[in-house]
Amino acid sequence: MDPAFLDNSLWRNIYCNLAGDSAGCAAREYSAGMLPTGMEWLAFALAAAAIIGLFVNGVLGGVIVLIWGERRLFGRFQTRTGPNRWGPFGLLTPVADAIKTMFKEDVVPKDADRILFNLAPVMIAAPALLVFSVIPFGVGTYVADLNVGVLFIMAVTSLTTLAVLTAAWSSGNRIAILSAFRSVALLISYEIPMALALVGVIMLAGSMSLGQIIGAQSIPFILVQPLAVFVFFIAAMAEMARAPFDLTEAESELAAGYLNDYASMKFGIFFLAEFMAEISTSAIITVLFLSGWRGWEPVPSHLWFGAKLILVLFVIIWFRMTLPRLRIDQVLKLAWKGLFELTLINIIVTAVLIAIWPEPTTTRLWIMAAVNWPVAIISIWAVSKLLGTSGYDDTEPDSDAPVYPVATEQIPGSAVHISGVTGPDTQARISSPANSHIEQGGN
Repeated sequence: MDPAFLDNSLWRNIYCNLAGDSAGCAAREYSAGMLPTGMEWLAFALAAAAIIGLFVNGVLGGVIVLIWGERRLFGRFQTRTGPNRWGPFGLLTPVADAIKTMFKEDVVPKDADRILFNLAPVMIAAPALLVFSVIPFGVGTYVADLNVGVLFIMAVTSLTTLAVLTAAWSSGNRIAILSAFRSVALLISYEIPMALALVGVIMLAGSMSLGQIIGAQSIPFILVQPLAVFVFFIAAMAEMARAPFDLTEAESELAAGYLNDYASMKFGIFFLAEFMAEISTSAIITVLFLSGWRGWEPVPSHLWFGAKLILVLFVIIWFRMTLPRLRIDQVLKLAWKGLFELTLINIIVTAVLIAIWPEPTTTRLWIMAAVNWPVAIISIWAVSKLLGTSGYDDTEPDSDAPVYPVATEQIPGSAVHISGVTGPDTQARISSPANSHIEQGGN
């Protein structure tokens, strides 16, 4: 067994209890394992299967809790009693949704490419699960610590674009294809500023390993890289197609978007992938900008990570419930004329600071934070002014246009038509007690 695996507490505790006679486990004071000597390969396979099952089921369980919690928050934000009243603590609402989804008829369009149509849900769920393989949830708690963890995350999440296009194209639906093209334009546009926003973090940490990035955060990078956090968060919301960037499923324009022809559990897998992406995005932000599992003792590292993850999820939900949906031109304009420029500013400022202090200490990180915050505030303000809507000139009314009364002004008889009444009797009818609401309300 590679020593790197035994440094992982998950691998070590499972593998060494199965194959305790191995040299690496014996050196770490493990006694005889459950399997006989020479069966280390089986112990490795069983440990891998157990860890994969633990993470997959943990993520799926987290999705269920997130759906329940998000519905309850939506109920509070929108003053809707259903999600908070149906069942104890609203627990029966997600249960009913799951049962309904599982027992719906699985309809496949006649002209659909069945292989790609069935493969698309798997293609969109797999990247969301693969991201968790490199996320350290606590001290020594991870599946793999890649030295290119950040690059792995960016590469894996980019597969979502292919999955969306496959889902729409395979269904043979024009509305779905239009939605997919819109989605591809959005996803590709925001992948660039999202990746560039992480350059400053990589420069400060000197590594793309998520574990080493956490170790480099003697103070959270959210304080040192405010501009990077801002850009990454906005880009991540767009990548997840969450409001106000939910243009891929604009119900008023494109029905259900690229999911228009999916039903039953195929639709359910897309639904799960969306919430898994929300959890994975929160985990990435926690690791890269909130110092991951680091915190004050004696609180366990896993609790620190979970608390920060929940905080980021709450901000994402709050963000979604606050802002209205944007137009597609506004979304693309924000990516190319706003966020892209902000990432370049952040890279230049961070590169200058790293050139001055190649190995920043905690004190120097605080100095960098003091420099980066004014830069971030000024840059965001300047970009908002450049992208903002220009002021409208006050227009003068047309002199030939009819003048209509406002507020409590009396409606002139010439402007009102009452069936069966003409001439001078019109004003009398308006002024009568039965029609006094016309005079008072202007209706």
